[in-house]
Amino acid sequence: MKKRFVTIIKYLFFFALGVFFAWLSIKDINQERWQQIKLSLSQAKQWIFIPVVVLLILSHYFRSLRWKILMEPLGYRPSTFNTFAAVMIGYLVNTGVPRLGEVVKCTLLARYEKIRADRLIGTIVIERAIDLVSLLLVFVLALLMQGDVIGGYMKAQLSGFFNENTGQFSTTRLVVVVAIFIVAIALVYFMLKRFGHIDAVAKIKNVMRGVWHGLTSIRHIKNKGFFLLHTFFIWILYLLSTTLGIYALNETSHLGIGGGLTTLSIGSIGMILTPGGIGAYPLLVAELMGLYGLDINTVGTALGWLLWSAQTVISIAGGIICFLLLTTFNKGEKRLPET
Repeated sequence: MKKRFVTIIKYLFFFALGVFFAWLSIKDINQERWQQIKLSLSQAKQWIFIPVVVLLILSHYFRSLRWKILMEPLGYRPSTFNTFAAVMIGYLVNTGVPRLGEVVKCTLLARYEKIRADRLIGTIVIERAIDLVSLLLVFVLALLMQGDVIGGYMKAQLSGFFNENTGQFSTTRLVVVVAIFIVAIALVYFMLKRFGHIDAVAKIKNVMRGVWHGLTSIRHIKNKGFFLLHTFFIWILYLLSTTLGIYALNETSHLGIGGGLTTLSIGSIGMILTPGGIGAYPLLVAELMGLYGLDINTVGTALGWLLWSAQTVISIAGGIICFLLLTTFNKGEKRLPET
């Protein structure tokens, strides 16, 4: 009972956090700016959303193919449709409750295929670990391609912190920061080793072990080349769909593939922070547009909510359609999980 209560509180917290971010993204918008946002959206190239939908669905399709590759060492070969449907329904659930979609998609696949749900947890850990590395690579590419925007902003922030009032670089501040970083690492190591028997600390250790296990488990995958190729396709399709979404607005169409990279990297953080990225995704994208010299409260807000809405509608509509088709597709073919 206590565990269920804590889980409910956790989900309510993340939902409330999303609502708070949503409020932050629109709190400074007056009537005039609302009119500018409506005008910007009304002049958007609406035909672009057709290829955006296709690209996002293809990315989910390649994700389902990659998941199938992870199941092969376990001796499982589920149908492509059931795997794709499970992925889409997982996204649908994640729009409301973070991380629950991962559990649901494993349970659904186990229901319609000869698979045990608990044996699929390891594949989810591998997926999340690889996606984390992929996101870090996207950040690096964004810094390389858009260093004058993101790099300039980061340099300005760091300079403000490490420079003294006279404007000269402070070696003392740098030494202090490095020392704090080293002490923090040592402290974390000590806490994990000394208090590993405490539930909260044990969970953190399990998460860290899970990520490391996921990264090292790739050596056991039979089709490593196809696995990496599908991963590449997933993120390229994310990038192309984001770039096309940016091109939909006249005010942001000039940002190109570089703007797509930065938006993908920053937006991905928003998708992690709150359920389905509600509030956080539009807010972060709007702030990013400010770095490009665009109005945060008009163009930035319009783009952020536009991109988020497109992804959310696809997740919800795709999940519902797959859920409705799942029973029909598996009619008379339902199998019990292995024992």
